[in-house]
Amino acid sequence: MLRKIFPFFLFLINIIFNQEEKLLKKIIIIIFILTIFSLIWADSLNCRQIGYYDTPGSAQDVAISGNYAYVADWEAGLRIIDISNPRSPVEVGYYDTPGAAYGVAVSGNYAYVADAGAGLRIIDISNPRSPFEVGYYDTPGSAQDVAVSGNYAYVADLATGLRIIDISNPRSPFEVGYYDTPGWAFGVAVSGNYAYVADYIMGLRIIDISNPRNPNEVGFYISGYFAYDVAVSGNYAYVADDKAGLRIIDIRNPRNPSQVGRYNTPGYAVAVAVSGNYAYVADDKAGLRIIDISNPRSPNEVGYYDTPRWALGVAVSNYAYVADATSGLRIIQFYGIGK
Repeated sequence: MLRKIFPFFLFLINIIFNQEEKLLKKIIIIIFILTIFSLIWADSLNCRQIGYYDTPGSAQDVAISGNYAYVADWEAGLRIIDISNPRSPVEVGYYDTPGAAYGVAVSGNYAYVADAGAGLRIIDISNPRSPFEVGYYDTPGSAQDVAVSGNYAYVADLATGLRIIDISNPRSPFEVGYYDTPGWAFGVAVSGNYAYVADYIMGLRIIDISNPRNPNEVGFYISGYFAYDVAVSGNYAYVADDKAGLRIIDIRNPRNPSQVGRYNTPGYAVAVAVSGNYAYVADDKAGLRIIDISNPRSPNEVGYYDTPRWALGVAVSNYAYVADATSGLRIIQFYGIGK
């Protein structure tokens, strides 16, 4: 911010001290003040950053459980951040996975890491200060994202689609089924008997997983652009669509999903989390965008925070936790009306 303001500041000061007309001086001072405020407020709306931790790698994704944030930090593996004081988060432990940590989910005492080039890694986090790997399954593709439900981990495995891994014994996970989606599986969410896959150019794919050994596609919605991530809440799937922003898909009939609303974010929507009446979108170069979805047919933006680099992942638990590539974990408070 100072780099934006400082040259203009020097320019105006030079004019002020070299002009004799008092009126001109007053006008210039007013312009200067207004410019400062416009630059400051252009970076946020109804939001403020209250804390951050600059991870050593390139933060791609984040999951929250209790007092800890678990960051998939690309070449630096899994980083565990104590967020009990969100204004002063601190790393307490890490596990350097063998591939590139792109996605993370937490269930019980384990973190499940989608590790591109090395599949699914299962990390014991019962002691956050000393995490260790207990098992892994090397998927055939490039693991990008993971969701956990019951005894299964569902891995979005890029060119090889959705892989379903039995994790009932974390020390010996094994694949029980898969569905090769037509595009590239980047994101996955699970709700009830269905897995929802963000399949890049092939949109949202809905997979029946009631029998994990024989998953099958029952419906799809092709967005026409680039589906990167998906979150499910109630009767709707929320798709982060690179070029089209947030798409809201009615999934009450999984065999015939339909779009009911869309909000075109200013950046490149690559991740989404839903909490209450709001969708939180990691919008790449445009930071965090907060969309009111109380009326799914007419979503509207109510807040944003322009993170320092590229917002690639987001989780919500009282605050929004943003995985911001090369600038780590950013903790954002949303104080909009109706929060």
